[in-house]
Amino acid sequence: MFSLESLFCHVDDFCKAFESQWHKKLLRHEGRRRVRARSVCLSEIMTILIAFHQHHYRNFKHFYLNHVKQQWCSAFPGLPSYQRFVEWMPSTLIPLCVYLKHCFGSCTGIGFIDATSLKVCHNRRISRHQVFEGLAARGKTSVDWFFGFKLHIVVNELGQLLNVTLTPGNIDDRQPVLDLLCGLFGKIFGDRGYVSQKLACQLLAELGIQFFAKPRRHMKNKLMLLHDKLLSRKRSIIETINDQLKNISQIEHSRHRSPVNFCVNVLCGLIAYCHQPKKPSLQMEWLLSQTA
Repeated sequence: MFSLESLFCHVDDFCKAFESQWHKKLLRHEGRRRVRARSVCLSEIMTILIAFHQHHYRNFKHFYLNHVKQQWCSAFPGLPSYQRFVEWMPSTLIPLCVYLKHCFGSCTGIGFIDATSLKVCHNRRISRHQVFEGLAARGKTSVDWFFGFKLHIVVNELGQLLNVTLTPGNIDDRQPVLDLLCGLFGKIFGDRGYVSQKLACQLLAELGIQFFAKPRRHMKNKLMLLHDKLLSRKRSIIETINDQLKNISQIEHSRHRSPVNFCVNVLCGLIAYCHQPKKPSLQMEWLLSQTA
């Protein structure tokens, strides 16, 4: 059940601790610069952006004009026009990055890794696309080709996010694995796109992580413990999470007009998922009973 008060209190508590430290790190400007006061604070802007991904609206403009301005006007008395609010959205990029880290779950020793495509335009419009020129790239999934980015995520068996990263669509799935798994421990399970003996040995040597990836069709199966084999079959949990991020949190659409606002949209969708009360999870009791 969505609660605007609970979301705002959580975001506001973070902003109170973050803003004081953030302003100390900013570079000072020598000359005088006029800073126009805003009618809403940072925590209010972040709350509205995150709340959009917790509702069933497909368009942020429609959500802001028909839901926020009409139903939440008493909660946010200083709401600006839609154009002014869009101008303020890029200023939330860094706070949202830090807040997402604040919302991550804790490593339990079991993790699942996967990548999903984020299309930024239809394939027929790739030659005319200019918003993400030099940033997005053509990539290929098991289904078809796309133009955009890849979102790499790591989750635990409780469905909590442990780490995320964003790469162009043409980057090999194995390339960001070391950075993604830094600070984690235990066993990590991936799909065929992560098959690499060198990567598995490197993770074990540098991070002490046992990495399991489903072998490709021409490869021979390796002997595994029954518990590990059952966990590898439950890797579909991360595919369910990717589906919810796209269809419920709406992190993918082709209406972006700014790379910064694209990042803000993805971050808010991930944060909205972290606040989701019921996440896809595994019944570890059942798995333990099968291996007993």
